Amino acid sequence: MSELFDAVDALIASRSPLPPPAERKRLRQAHGLTLDEVATALRVRRATVSGWEAGKTEPRPPERDAYARMLEQLARLYPADAPLPAEDTAAPEARAVVAAPAASAASAPEPARARSGPTRPPAQPAHTGSPSRRTAPAPTDPAAAPTPAVPAGRPTARRPAERRAAPARTPAGDTDPRFENGPLAVVDVDADGQVLAHCVGGLVLDVAAKSLPALVEWTLREGRLGQPKLSGPGKDADPLVVLTEAACEHYGLPVTLTRQERLAGRLPEGHKVVKQLARAHWQLTKRGFGPWVRIYRPAPGAERSCVQLCIPSWDALDARHWGNAGRLPPADLARLLGTYAARVMTPRGSTAVTGLELMTALHPPTRASQPDATGTRHSEHNPGSLGREPVDCAPCEAPDGHPVLADLPRFHRRTPAEVLVEEAYDWARPLTDAECLRPHLVGIDVNMAFAAGANGLTVGLGAPTRVERPVFDPKLPGSWLVDLSHVDLSRVKLAKQWTHLDGDLLPSPFTPKGERPTGPAWYATPTVAYAVELGYDVRPVEAYLRHDNGRYLDAWYSRLRDAYLATMADLGVGADLSPHEFLAAMDGYRQRDPELAIVVSAIKATVKGGIGKLRERPRGEGWKPGQPWRALARPTWRPDIRAAVISRTRINMHRKIVKHAAFTGEYPVAVLSDCAVYASDGPSPLDFLPYRDGKPLPGGFKLGVNPGLVKWEGTQTVLWGEGVREQFGAPDLNLARYIKDGTVTDQDTGE
Repeated sequence: MSELFDAVDALIASRSPLPPPAERKRLRQAHGLTLDEVATALRVRRATVSGWEAGKTEPRPPERDAYARMLEQLARLYPADAPLPAEDTAAPEARAVVAAPAASAASAPEPARARSGPTRPPAQPAHTGSPSRRTAPAPTDPAAAPTPAVPAGRPTARRPAERRAAPARTPAGDTDPRFENGPLAVVDVDADGQVLAHCVGGLVLDVAAKSLPALVEWTLREGRLGQPKLSGPGKDADPLVVLTEAACEHYGLPVTLTRQERLAGRLPEGHKVVKQLARAHWQLTKRGFGPWVRIYRPAPGAERSCVQLCIPSWDALDARHWGNAGRLPPADLARLLGTYAARVMTPRGSTAVTGLELMTALHPPTRASQPDATGTRHSEHNPGSLGREPVDCAPCEAPDGHPVLADLPRFHRRTPAEVLVEEAYDWARPLTDAECLRPHLVGIDVNMAFAAGANGLTVGLGAPTRVERPVFDPKLPGSWLVDLSHVDLSRVKLAKQWTHLDGDLLPSPFTPKGERPTGPAWYATPTVAYAVELGYDVRPVEAYLRHDNGRYLDAWYSRLRDAYLATMADLGVGADLSPHEFLAAMDGYRQRDPELAIVVSAIKATVKGGIGKLRERPRGEGWKPGQPWRALARPTWRPDIRAAVISRTRINMHRKIVKHAAFTGEYPVAVLSDCAVYASDGPSPLDFLPYRDGKPLPGGFKLGVNPGLVKWEGTQTVLWGEGVREQFGAPDLNLARYIKDGTVTDQDTGE
């Protein structure tokens, strides 16, 4: 009988009455709840709750019963005639401050205090000498809740209702009490001159530091900021402090850098703030005091005394990757950077620097050895890492100006037989007559293409070994001098069968410009392996091989893939959508939460920048060709790994193009890195991608959010494409570069 009762209860719950959509939103806002908080409580996506409030969708069991219960309780607290408070607003003058004991000395920073919400009653001070304690709010404030006592010396945590919480899929907060306030803080100054530290989750702390050295001390002693290490033998992340323009003025820093300071990338050594740090025995790295600055003291043992500063008004957050993040309010910026830190890592500089640092954080160069006879542990090489010392590259892998090439004539131009050139695609061709009769040009873009290229890739970990007349081994990473000019794309082997294609309409997989090679050239292992896959023999003349190798980038790929997928899921783009659902979800996904959309852009830039940083070139500093530059001293300066990733990414793209051409008879008209453009009878990718019963062509292009799958990049008309090429007199103008919005300028075409 109880089972029947349960079935009846479930049936009634499935029809739980709900107020109109507008009333649902009013009740949520009246209680100061965010969409993220409701979504987390109901275990659904933020976009799902937004759809319920917009009337686009209706909740289904079991969430419907819980949602109806929440709205029913809120309706009792906030009748329809109650005034609706403004959302996401704050009144600084109404904030209440928790009382705290005075500092023991004038120079010592005061313990951090949390700022409460604008509508909360002020907390009562505890008796002298006891920890700060919040009193229970008056019964007339149903949104408030009692705050437990906080141990002495710790900042009291407060997450005001008007602050937006971190996305639902952000990893759980650190349980380590050293980092209980999160990985970072955005420091600002309010209208009353009070310095505030905005932390992740809406937490706001008082900062009793009147100078920059005192702020560094406060961060290390009272701020409780940082992030646990990502790998067993690794190191905890240093706390990150972001300074707003008001904070820069407060601490004696310029709001913007002068032209000379921008060119130098730092403040002059004689600046008063730099002198203050020196007097307080703080040191700066060789980078100096720039947009990203590391301030540290040498510490004994394993302890670290280091704080990193980020100054957005000095262009620390590149707008190409971070959008308008530098102009966001402090709480919103803390949420954005906190989400990135939780899912990727605490930023260590630009997205490129962070991408490289993530590799090291996941594979530290050293680890503690087993105890020796005396019980002492020593530092030893960590297997699978790049080690502590840099390794020399092969001459063919060295970029122009490298010391290994110092004996070459000054204006010598190396041929393909002298230099390894593995770069992304930049290829285009004229349209055929049949393609000109089609109305549309449709671009598709590979998601996280370079991350997908790094997945499962075996790369060298140590120095190369030169071998003459080697037998090609596709499992051995290295650089190979081999002639691939005999590979004919009009006849290739697919699924162990020879297939005939129109080779004139395909780019060559062996050169970035898509041109067929004319003789011996240097290639990375994935490129040569693809020639064998297409059915052709290869006979290398020479090779630089790395017998010490491993899948160094696997953990790096997994971390960034998970970060990307979790953030896209928060934006309403899941990994299990059908092609039609995916295209619909991608339509306007950035507008659903612009801040999370910035996180997506930053994650993508972390992938590309991290790969590019493996072959960082000289950056001024008086460098001259033939001389070493600073990046060469890093173990992560590895042009061979960069070449292997780009090679595999280009080959992955070409493999999909060939599979698509063999199955449909259609060929791309332009390819730019991870974007391909096809002539189509319709404006959607589904008008030319060969889906059958919802299933894509095996090994071809597939719509989806996962790395390696494709999304719609943009659609233009064939008349637009031919008109642009005619206007600029460039029949081979790469239309993939402009397919997204159709805008072409004289500067783009070199006119």
